[in-house]
Amino acid sequence: MASLEEEVEALATMSPAQLRSRWQVLTRGPVPKISDELLRLAVAYELQAKKMGDLSRDARRRLDQPGSGRRADIPTSPGTRLAREWQGAVHIVAIEEDGRILWNGRPWRSLSEVARAITGTRWSGPKFFGLKQKATA
Repeated sequence: MASLEEEVEALATMSPAQLRSRWQVLTRGPVPKISDELLRLAVAYELQAKKMGDLSRDARRRLDQPGSGRRADIPTSPGTRLAREWQGAVHIVAIEEDGRILWNGRPWRSLSEVARAITGTRWSGPKFFGLKQKATA
């Protein structure tokens, strides 16, 4: 059995018909209408994903966001303090070292729970605290 490196190197000498065939065997799906060179790269990616594991769900989501027009999350890290003014009062939320969310000296399961407690209505916590921004193309 050939190593991953040998399989990827062999793609350089494959004909377009061989590449399409290899794609169908790997993905069990239709061959995309792309150039031979791009198909070669796609087949190489599929080979690597099969042998080494594919992208995580989070990585795929992040890669899909910029072109979708959806909002992108601004990551928070331990020690982050989030402030939001609501109806004349400033609310400060702390992200603790262990990832816990603290507001008013009490732990909360999510930013959305905090936003709901502050506003009395359902909010996306990340949106309420300004952690979502419009994804740019």
